[in-house]
Amino acid sequence: MKNKYFSFAFFIILLIFQSCSQRTAKIDNSIEKYFVSRNVEGCFTMLNNNDGKITVYNIQLDTTRFSPVSSFSILSSLIALQTGAVTDERMVIKWDGFKRENAEWNKDLNIKTAFSSSADPFFQEVARRIGKDTMQSWIDRISYGNKSISGSVDSIWLNNSLKISPDEQLGLLKRLYFGQLPFRKSVQEQVKQMLLREDNTTYRLSYQKGFGQDESGKSIGWLVGWIEENNHVYFFATFLKSKDNNYDMNQNSLAIVKDILKQYGFFEGKK
Repeated sequence: MKNKYFSFAFFIILLIFQSCSQRTAKIDNSIEKYFVSRNVEGCFTMLNNNDGKITVYNIQLDTTRFSPVSSFSILSSLIALQTGAVTDERMVIKWDGFKRENAEWNKDLNIKTAFSSSADPFFQEVARRIGKDTMQSWIDRISYGNKSISGSVDSIWLNNSLKISPDEQLGLLKRLYFGQLPFRKSVQEQVKQMLLREDNTTYRLSYQKGFGQDESGKSIGWLVGWIEENNHVYFFATFLKSKDNNYDMNQNSLAIVKDILKQYGFFEGKK
C-alpha cells in the first residue's frame, strides 16, 4: 500500500512539473507574418538567458526533429578541433577540383572559411578523417538529437539519418556559449568565434546556417545562434521548410530572423 501511495504522489508531482514547464513557453503567433510573406513554413524559438523565458512560434515544428544539414558544422568543428582531425584554424584542405554551384566552395579552405560558407565538401572530408566510430562516440556523449548516423560518415547530416529539433539546437547553443560541452575550453571558444558574424558597439550577432532537403525532397533550412546586447544573451533557433526546391534558404533565413529580432526590439542597444 505504501508503494502505491508513493507512486501516486510521484505521478502528481510529475504532472505539476510538466504543466509548469509548459507554462514557461510563451507562444507568439505575431511573427508568423515574416514566414508567410516569404512563402515558407517554419518555426522560431528564443531563450532569454537573463530570466529563463522562452518564446516560441509554431511549437509543433519546434519539438520535431529534422536533418541538421550544414548546421551540423557546429558540432563537427568541435569534434575536428578536439581530436586533431583539423589541427588549427589555419590548416587548409585542398579543393578537390570538382566545380560546385556554390563558388565559395570551389577553392582551398580552412575551417573558418568553410564554416562561414557552410561548405559541405570541406566538412565531408573532415568527417572521413574523424571516422565513424569517433563521430558516433561524440554524438552519443553530448546526446545530439536522435544520435543516429547510418550510412557513410561523410553524409550523416545530409542523408536524414541524423536528426535534431530546434528545441535541442537551442540547448546545444547554450551549452556551447557557457563552455559546458565536453570539449576543451579553447576549442569551444574557437567555434564561438567562428559563429560571430556581426560585432559592433550595439550588439553581437552569432549564427550558423544550414540548408538541404528532407526525405521527401523538400527544401529545409536552419539558422541557429544567439544575440548579445548590454551583457545579456538570447539564444534562438529557426527552422524553415519549403516545397520549392529552388527556394533561397540562405538569404531568407537571415532576413526572417532579423525581422523577428527587430520586432523584439533588438539592434538598438536597449535590450
